Amino acid sequence: MDIVVGALLIGVSLGLLGSGGSILTVPALVYLLGHDEKAAIAESLAIVGAIALVGALPYARSHQVNWQNVLFFGVPGMAGTWGGAWLSQYVAGAAQLTLFAVVMLLAAWMMFRRRTSDAPHPPVGSGGLREAVPQLQHAWWKIVLEGLAVGVLTGLVGVGGGFLIVPALVVFGRLPMRIAVATSLPIIALKSGSGFLKYLGVLQTQHLTIDWGTIGLFVLLGAVGSVAGHRIGGAINQQVLRRVFAVFLVGMGLFVLAKEVPRAFGGGWGRNVAVSVAHSAYSSRIISPAEGHHHGGNPSSVSR
Repeated sequence: MDIVVGALLIGVSLGLLGSGGSILTVPALVYLLGHDEKAAIAESLAIVGAIALVGALPYARSHQVNWQNVLFFGVPGMAGTWGGAWLSQYVAGAAQLTLFAVVMLLAAWMMFRRRTSDAPHPPVGSGGLREAVPQLQHAWWKIVLEGLAVGVLTGLVGVGGGFLIVPALVVFGRLPMRIAVATSLPIIALKSGSGFLKYLGVLQTQHLTIDWGTIGLFVLLGAVGSVAGHRIGGAINQQVLRRVFAVFLVGMGLFVLAKEVPRAFGGGWGRNVAVSVAHSAYSSRIISPAEGHHHGGNPSSVSR
């Protein structure tokens, strides 16, 4: 029952805020279901990416997606997410979750600090929504760099990145909150798909597996919640939506920090990084079998 409720909340948060789904997914998979951190990160990318794709459809039909930002932010973001996922194999899981929490708090600060233009949009079907979507107000190369940077961090942290994308679109892309939410969903789907594909290879080298049944359940129920979130979001004041979003980030960020900081800096972090590097080197034949035998026959001897 907890899994069902959690999946529905993930979908609603994506449809309502354009993010939050991955913030709920990773802690649920790690703390509720007991999945390994890196496996949970990969599963989260698959879950949130699929739900975001479904959630983007009604926004696209009502012409609320700024496709210029999807192109200039999303495509570089895919490359950055792939690179961040590759880098994650050298970082301990507890350190990834600690970074994940810090980024959430920074995103919340950005949302509290920035005053955005939340002018009302014409109702769906009025014929004016297409004109209500702002055109790109940033130099294209700046949007590309922003997308690439956010992508790297998204891949390393292992979440869909909506809580990074929405503030970036609002602050740097000068989009109203509603348009930023709509635009973030296809970007989340693109980036999450790229990161998930790379994580499959990372998990294989570390002998970890994906729970496809859990992914399927979360996607199915989360998609239903995402559609519901989209319908609810149209009736909510944009300033209130932004404030709720920021408060939510603060609460979840503090929770994850309380859980992970003792693990990340309790004396085992450096050892875990060394083991990860040694294991990856051994798997890639950087360390030959003969050298492994000379040093103890097993890369894990680094930890002893």
